[in-house]
Amino acid sequence: MRDFDKAFGLAVRQKRLELKLSQEELAFQSKLHRTYISQIERGIKSPSLRVISIVAYALQMKVYLLVQLAEDIYLTNEKQEGL
Repeated sequence: MRDFDKAFGLAVRQKRLELKLSQEELAFQSKLHRTYISQIERGIKSPSLRVISIVAYALQMKVYLLVQLAEDIYLTNEKQEGL
């Protein structure tokens, strides 16, 4: 389900930009490599639940809210493609 991976990446990017964080700052706060953050944001990597929780915490949000944001993005894109 690559489309959901992309939606999740967009959710991470959206929240990161709201917080005015660079990928490098998010990587530092989450103790993940910057290139891995980039791959998540581009939908190339599908993070584990553990990584999702680490990223959510670094983005100052609850895990379920980050996943919900990704789902909202995914469903919006699905509706737009169905038109």
